[in-house]
Amino acid sequence: MANSFLKVVSAAMAIGMSTLAMAADYDVIIRGGTVLDGTGTEGRRADVGITGDRIMAIGDLSAATAATERDASGLYVTPGFVSVHDHSVRESYAVPVNLLVQGVTTAIVNPDGGGPLDFSRQIRTPSGINYGAYLGFNSVWQETVGMDDRRATPEEIEQMKTLVEEGMRAGAFGLSAGLDYKPGFWASTEEVAAVTAAAAPWRTQFTNHERVYPGNGYSSMAGMEETVEIGETAGVMPVITHMKLQGGDQGKSDAALALATDGAKRGLTVGMDAYPYTFGSTSLHQLTIPAWAQEGGEEAMLARFKDPELRARIDAETNEQLETRWGGPGGVYLAARQQELTDAIEEMGGVSPGEAIMRLLEAGERRVLLRFGTEADQEAIVSHPLTAVSCDCGASGALTGHPRQWGAFPRFLGRYVREKQLVSWPEAVRKMTALPATMIGLTERGYLLPGMIADVVLFDPETIIDGSTTAEPVKPPQGIEAVLVNGAIALDGDMVSAVRRGKALFRSPHEPARAMNFDVTRSLTATGATVNNGMTVDIRVAQEVGAAAPTGTVQIDGLAEGTLTLVPSILQTTENWGSITGVGTWSDDRQAAVTVIVEQRDPFAGDQPSVTVLVNGEERGAGSLPAGSVEVREQAG
Repeated sequence: MANSFLKVVSAAMAIGMSTLAMAADYDVIIRGGTVLDGTGTEGRRADVGITGDRIMAIGDLSAATAATERDASGLYVTPGFVSVHDHSVRESYAVPVNLLVQGVTTAIVNPDGGGPLDFSRQIRTPSGINYGAYLGFNSVWQETVGMDDRRATPEEIEQMKTLVEEGMRAGAFGLSAGLDYKPGFWASTEEVAAVTAAAAPWRTQFTNHERVYPGNGYSSMAGMEETVEIGETAGVMPVITHMKLQGGDQGKSDAALALATDGAKRGLTVGMDAYPYTFGSTSLHQLTIPAWAQEGGEEAMLARFKDPELRARIDAETNEQLETRWGGPGGVYLAARQQELTDAIEEMGGVSPGEAIMRLLEAGERRVLLRFGTEADQEAIVSHPLTAVSCDCGASGALTGHPRQWGAFPRFLGRYVREKQLVSWPEAVRKMTALPATMIGLTERGYLLPGMIADVVLFDPETIIDGSTTAEPVKPPQGIEAVLVNGAIALDGDMVSAVRRGKALFRSPHEPARAMNFDVTRSLTATGATVNNGMTVDIRVAQEVGAAAPTGTVQIDGLAEGTLTLVPSILQTTENWGSITGVGTWSDDRQAAVTVIVEQRDPFAGDQPSVTVLVNGEERGAGSLPAGSVEVREQAG
């Protein structure tokens, strides 16, 4: 991929895939690539047939034709990358160039506790990729308690729980928090857990930017332990997001990763995500100026700077935080100015770092890069099997900022996989696709398998690499050759399609956040008629550890279009829940992509069994099943 801004073209057919005029078996065929399907198993050379927005066949399709064909020889063909920590600005949703060139096809916005409470309007904008949203705890707190450092009243706790329930009902992919940021910083651990518990019936997650402050010794470990405590107490999956080790906790990657492995031993799923950098980006004041000085908002903070006595105190405490968290002023890079803080200090005549930061804030300076850790720690974290790869980036037209905005996913693949060989290619793809999709609860994305949604990436394993740096943060990567979003070509080479096929994603109450458990044998049986609409199911499916596909049978009767027989391509399970995705055939031989979701104890149906049938993404049948008619099993392989 050329190191320049990409062209936006008006139609997908203007991009370099061959087009056939004759009647075709598929809309798109990707030929001859090595398919890495997201399960973590070894790749295989195969063709991929796509109809509409669904993958309908993988294998030898040499006898088939398609309206659009692409030769993928020498390339890896994978599911689209899933960004679970996304800061996209709404104006860039339509053509998210910097995400597409990284291979991102699905992004979840409002991390770190932010975003509007009515996120449904936020993500309905026509978009170039798929967008879902978290509900932000900090936004909930600010709406109810405000920007004051005080305890919430019992009435306010109930108001916040109601807002959380409304957000989950509206389809949020979990509750995000930034307890390092104000005003979430002022909520106690107990208050956060009490509010988060309102999300428990939705079996979702609590993802948190950990709180690191004087009260816990500026400890990343203490902040991550608090995240786990809140999730476990509230009854949801805790997720340690953009995981890192700062200051005195550097070198403790084994202990940090044990938070997840130890949680698994006691039956708690702990999610983790991390990006392949040792420096982050945030607003200048949030993680440098002491919390008490930020109470009441930015104007109140700037007013405190004018008080000589308070200014001296802020200076001293800012200097302490810089030394403890960021290794002193040398750990701070002013992104908009593209200048080191140490150089700015020199220009100001050698003032203290705290004084320099206050002057910069008074002058309107905002974005900053903060160096937080060691390469050894970040390598250990990002390569761990339970860690999803993330970018902490987002679609943006900004010309300055963190190089992750353009390079995080290609950097992981080029530097950490090809060059450093920390993980295998199949495992790397799993950590960027199926693992994050499973963590947030998606059932039909994250895998390149028949029946799944056709979010697809083609990349060259020999050339993929990031191009962006702190000096040149807006520089495309190399190696991402093509991206399809919902079956439509979104990127091919240096050209981005103006066709907007991205979808607004809203999480179903039947899509629990869960662990990716392919290390166990899974089985699902469900037989009987629904009690409300006459639909009958006969499901007897199992998938062994390491098996490419489940074995068994799936038949659904009583649907409007007749009997549906499903050839399953994957069985996903968690406690009391299972989903089967594959290609189904109607009694008149027509085919469709099908997902059947079965609940052994449906929390939204009085803990009774239930079944939901999705055909090409649309619900075609749903209802409660008789007691005892469903069994979900997981057994160590």
